[in-house]
Amino acid sequence: MAAFDEPTAGKMDLDAHYKLTDEQINFYRREGYIKLKNVLSPEVIEHYGNEITRKVIELNTMNIPMEQRNTYQKAFLQIMNLWTKSEIVKEFVMSKKLARIAAELMGVRGIRLYHDQALYKEPAGGITPWHADQFYWPLSNENTTTVWIPLQETPMKMGPLGFAEQSHNLEFGRDLAISDDSERKIQEALAAANYPLNDTPFDLGEVSFHSGWTYHRAGPNTSDKPRKVMTIIYMQDGIRVISPKHNAHIGDTRAWLGNLKPGSIANSDLNPLLYHG
Repeated sequence: MAAFDEPTAGKMDLDAHYKLTDEQINFYRREGYIKLKNVLSPEVIEHYGNEITRKVIELNTMNIPMEQRNTYQKAFLQIMNLWTKSEIVKEFVMSKKLARIAAELMGVRGIRLYHDQALYKEPAGGITPWHADQFYWPLSNENTTTVWIPLQETPMKMGPLGFAEQSHNLEFGRDLAISDDSERKIQEALAAANYPLNDTPFDLGEVSFHSGWTYHRAGPNTSDKPRKVMTIIYMQDGIRVISPKHNAHIGDTRAWLGNLKPGSIANSDLNPLLYHG
């Protein structure tokens, strides 16, 4: 696959308008997630994915053998705020195309960055347990969403992300961090309430968006290649920081919100405005 002839070609694609249909917007709001095909070209994925992978390798500190790791450590290598460590990754994370999709799905005018994170599930990597991301986020409302961007075609054997449809309406489990406990308890609650599961492969260029309280998980990576994924977490412009309810909130306020005080608008230097329509 050819690389870009011009440095600006990838940036132009990242800022292009991806037109959503009313049906897609309604699906996201009803189901709490959506998978969208052909959002990013193979060339964009290769160009930026190579740099993301380079930074993951450079910054990874997980050296424990797989068999000695706990469930969370087996799930993925997790490297956060890569946009602050590479101008090329920054260009990717600042994508107006992706931020505009987030704004239109949520029905808000402005989108700020909460943070980014690369999630690389190594060969023989284990499951990602059931969880809802917003457990970790000290934010005043639910106008948040995560774009999950596979950097390769992702068949079932690599552990693609799966979603419990409409589970953003389920209040049970919102006090559970990602763990063996969340996997068991949330699975039982979802089954008892008959929430359908969407657990399907991702094509190259296909991405998903899921809201902060949508329950999701991923299977193990039984392939011989890493499952390379980049994620970007978005929040509504004007959302506020809340008083911490647990230790994860304290850590997130420090790491991603510049230690803003409760009641402050979440607009620290780490939270640039990405789109305003």
